Amino acid sequence: MTVAPMGPRDVARVTGVSTDTLRHYERKGLLPGVTRSAAGYRRYSAGTVERVMLIQRALVVGFSLTELQRVLGIRDGGGAPCRHVRSLVGERFDELNRRIAQLLALRDELGDLMKEWDKRLETTGEGERAHLLDSLGDAATIEGTRRTRDPRRGVRSTLPHRSGKSVTLRMPRP
Repeated sequence: MTVAPMGPRDVARVTGVSTDTLRHYERKGLLPGVTRSAAGYRRYSAGTVERVMLIQRALVVGFSLTELQRVLGIRDGGGAPCRHVRSLVGERFDELNRRIAQLLALRDELGDLMKEWDKRLETTGEGERAHLLDSLGDAATIEGTRRTRDPRRGVRSTLPHRSGKSVTLRMPRP
């Protein structure tokens, strides 16, 4: 049984991504087999839905589109990028563990900071400034993270949303 090619809206609806995302994936070379109808409209093969879902899952793990372009190019060419994929996921795993450790330290520090602020606010009169934000520089984890991060770059985390779509968060690079 041959499945008829799908239009962009159909693929977008089934996968939960926008038609703009599909066009972007096509421009990046991530969606092979995109054809055009006689009227010039994009037509996607039956395998496109699975390919988009694969891309979305890889983004959740932390792959960049450029990395996916390389890996899928090797795979589409008949190669076996498995060891490279394993290496990339291992790097993401290590980075995730580092980030979790930093977040746990930040959580602990913020808990201590709030206790300190509560004490400070008890002795601060109504309408007086307690200079809470100014004391952030005294927090070692916060200050250490501020000094080591590159303000031009961030850590991107793509998380699943209850709507079924992914949400990308930008967090400061540690």
